[in-house]
Amino acid sequence: MINRLTATLDFQTQALTLRAERQRLIASNIANADTPGYVARDFNFPQALQQAVGGGRSGFKLGENAALAAQMPAGPGGSEPRLNYAAPSQTNLDSNSVDMDRERASFVDNALKYESTLRFINSSVKTTLEAMKSHTAG
Repeated sequence: MINRLTATLDFQTQALTLRAERQRLIASNIANADTPGYVARDFNFPQALQQAVGGGRSGFKLGENAALAAQMPAGPGGSEPRLNYAAPSQTNLDSNSVDMDRERASFVDNALKYESTLRFINSSVKTTLEAMKSHTAG
């Protein structure tokens, strides 16, 4: 029983960590929208989540962000989510591939999913605590 609870919370924790990392990447893309030659980056969330929770050990290691990598355990084989480069949606003279419409939509979508994951974790913990309370007839 406790293994199932732990597995569910571990999964949600990994999802939350990946959502936070994705939000950081999207924010970086937005911040560099006017940087000549900057190429927007992102990763495939479902694939990264599967990679993070699969293979017996959960977690992954990010090579680019040492502070975040130190907080997250290394995953199977010390793998990290594959960062993809965005193809420019239109030709720019400065070779910048940031599409602000796409980035804003991704930012909002990811923020909503991050909030949903937090609410799910909160609800799961409350439900578990309520189930553990003793209900005695008075």
